Amino acid sequence: MKNIFSLLKLTAVTLILFAVIYPLAIYGIAQIAPNQGKGETISANGKVVGYQKIGQKFDKSNYFWGRPSAVDYNAAGSAGSNKGPSNAEYLALVQKRIDTLLLVHPYLKKSEIPADMVTASGSGLDPNISPQGALIQVKRVAKERNLAEAKVKALVDSKINTALVGPETVNVLELNIALDKLR
Repeated sequence: MKNIFSLLKLTAVTLILFAVIYPLAIYGIAQIAPNQGKGETISANGKVVGYQKIGQKFDKSNYFWGRPSAVDYNAAGSAGSNKGPSNAEYLALVQKRIDTLLLVHPYLKKSEIPADMVTASGSGLDPNISPQGALIQVKRVAKERNLAEAKVKALVDSKINTALVGPETVNVLELNIALDKLR
């Protein structure tokens, strides 16, 4: 009986600690974070249209396309494909993506396609592409929108994010929002 009482006390303390105190502490910390821990949102026309750190699917030819997603941009199921570079199924999928890019961008050579445009990130939710990934799409997007290529390229150049450490990136959602404002 003595052991049962000790186990019940330990269970109660653990329950209070991990089901009440810990969640309240995390909630409190989140309140001092940007946007009260709800994530960094991106707005257009006064309406939240996405998140800074979560990619979205763009597949219309008049928009810049983002990095492929192994989870179809479902943030609830964040994951990579878990297939290695020698996996035949994975290689076929990458080749299909290459073929699609070459079909839609007939002016490109296979060697000009950056890896980030045909491979998914580890999370499957990468919101960014390389500047090269954006630049190879300029001609298509400019043609679809009846805009000068130089104007669209200048927009891409203005949206390149340079980090203190790591590669330069372009946030696809921010780029496409700015693209919608171009005339």
